[in-house]
Amino acid sequence: MGPAPDLAATSGFVSYGWGMVPVTARVGATVWRTSLFPKDGRYVVPVKAAVRRAEAIEVGDEVTVALRVDL
Repeated sequence: MGPAPDLAATSGFVSYGWGMVPVTARVGATVWRTSLFPKDGRYVVPVKAAVRRAEAIEVGDEVTVALRVDL
């Protein structure tokens, strides 16, 4: 599965250096700014250690990440 259609349409306008896309991300109650990194036709969402601790996320856990592209 590739990126969501809205993300694919927007990424060309906001991406910088190597196709990274600036976003605001949310997992549970924790919000942070990061960038999506393109890899193999998809995007990787880095989740900071502080976010993993705050939301009790362990390696192998499946989580839902809400994203807002920063324009």
